[in-house]
Amino acid sequence: MEVEIDVSKVVDNIMKLPELIQNAMWDATFDIVELVQTRAVDNLQASMTHSTGELAQSLKYEVVVDDSNNVVGRVWSDNAVATYRELGTGIHGQESPKDLPSGISPAYRQTPWFIPTEAVDVDLNAIYGMPKVTIKGKEFYISQGQPARQFLVPALRSVLDGDAEK
Repeated sequence: MEVEIDVSKVVDNIMKLPELIQNAMWDATFDIVELVQTRAVDNLQASMTHSTGELAQSLKYEVVVDDSNNVVGRVWSDNAVATYRELGTGIHGQESPKDLPSGISPAYRQTPWFIPTEAVDVDLNAIYGMPKVTIKGKEFYISQGQPARQFLVPALRSVLDGDAEK
């Protein structure tokens, strides 16, 4: 029995391996970031009573190949509220428990601040218990911050601990 092997086809297939691997990595990373974004939206929607959906709709994701030829997936929001919600604010944010990725160490304001009542469309006293004061005829809420209410890191951990293995 004689077997003929077309060496040029074998070499061509071997040469295609890096491209095939790169494409498979890109596809897998895309699936992961898409799942993280979906879980993050679910986390937000399950935990927000007074919401317009603006924050959940602000979540974006992408997959890129960086300058070192690494496949990189990103999930983010360009809405500042996402950062405040994920990390918390003020003293309450600093003191609240949170799961932070390595290299992240936020700094928190240590003094209270004032929020004009007309700057928000909800009663922050009724929702969050922020005291209301009147200064020179103008009403303000006094805030010492809010605890972290993470939605993005738990979404990432959930996907990496469970779905990514599949």
